[in-house]
Amino acid sequence: MESLFLSILYIIIIKNLAEITKNFALYEKLLTVILFKFKIIYIIKLFNKVIIKVKNKEDTIMERTMKTAVMLGIGKMGFEERDIPKVKDNEVLVKLEYVGICGSDLHYYETGAIGDYVVEPPFVLGHEPGGTIVEVGKDVKHLKVGDRVALEPGKTCGHCEFCKMGNYNLCPDVVFFATPPVDGVFQEYVAHEADLCFKLPDNVSTMEGALIEPLAVGFHAAMQGGARAGQTAVVMGAGCIGLVTMMALKAMGVSKVYVVDIMEKRLQKALELGADGVISAGKTDVVEEVRKLTYGRGCDLAVETAGTQVTTIQTIHMTKKGATIVLVGYSKSGEMTLPMSLALDKELTFKTVFRYRHIYPMAIEAVAAGKVNLKGIVTDVFSLDEVQKAMDYSVNNKADIVKAVIRIAE
Repeated sequence: MESLFLSILYIIIIKNLAEITKNFALYEKLLTVILFKFKIIYIIKLFNKVIIKVKNKEDTIMERTMKTAVMLGIGKMGFEERDIPKVKDNEVLVKLEYVGICGSDLHYYETGAIGDYVVEPPFVLGHEPGGTIVEVGKDVKHLKVGDRVALEPGKTCGHCEFCKMGNYNLCPDVVFFATPPVDGVFQEYVAHEADLCFKLPDNVSTMEGALIEPLAVGFHAAMQGGARAGQTAVVMGAGCIGLVTMMALKAMGVSKVYVVDIMEKRLQKALELGADGVISAGKTDVVEEVRKLTYGRGCDLAVETAGTQVTTIQTIHMTKKGATIVLVGYSKSGEMTLPMSLALDKELTFKTVFRYRHIYPMAIEAVAAGKVNLKGIVTDVFSLDEVQKAMDYSVNNKADIVKAVIRIAE
């Protein structure tokens, strides 16, 4: 526009000079030069616009692919370039920043299956994501680009009897990240239902956002057990789920929470994170120690996260009459032989846990309020490029690792 304005101005000035001097030949020559100059400028600008459009198109094409870590077989990881998923009207596109490594990821990696869920490579592991929204579907109103979110990994049908009752974690048609044949999120982007993406407060990081998933299991266990003030609770196992369960119990007001394990480093971590005491199962009689700590009464609540027959039997012996036992851990065989006569005599209540429901907002609020130290459970951080190392190290150093996470991006 500026060049056009100047050209017109020059033409008017030259025309006036030609009329004054009566030199119309000079006017025609100067006019030809100016028009030629204007055409050149216009062509150059047009060419620049074309170049910019081509470059933007190339950049867009390049950005529509992402690095994805895939399980190529038992004990073997690799990478693929995959298309960035397109966002549906009710979804958001999240640029992932952290994804936790869960025990189920390690089990798939080591054995290739969990029960009837069998991995068919190439398969993407990971179901504990946190990241930042980079695109929103047209029907999404409560989230925007730039919001940092924790992603609840299970999409349910919304129509079955369990969904309608609010027990959506029991939906038979759930589609859950990293549960074959559904891929997980060891990758740079994911499109996910907006209603399953929960905005993080300013003081909660995306790494903590990723760990809301295991914390939700801990809170669900505490709620299943009816956790409340005045109780004494014992958590069997000081792995990730055991520790988040301990912190959930404390956040819900349980007066005394003790943690049992055979690994000293994990017990030390439990104390660091707020346990009222720890019991080393390799050095002492766990049941007798619980009786001493409760002045012979036994505990009000026991949460079993280790998934072994021995620890489950111990919970039956250590609880007082009328107490509640919450079973969280899966055993290797899927079966246990338990002293049910004693359980009947004590009129114990058994509760079980399958994932969680309606927990994410409460769990995020607990972290934001400082009631749960999620960062404290992280012992190891690996980049996406180090995914093979991350999986191997997690498998081979279980005594030293409490929680490992994959850093996808800063």
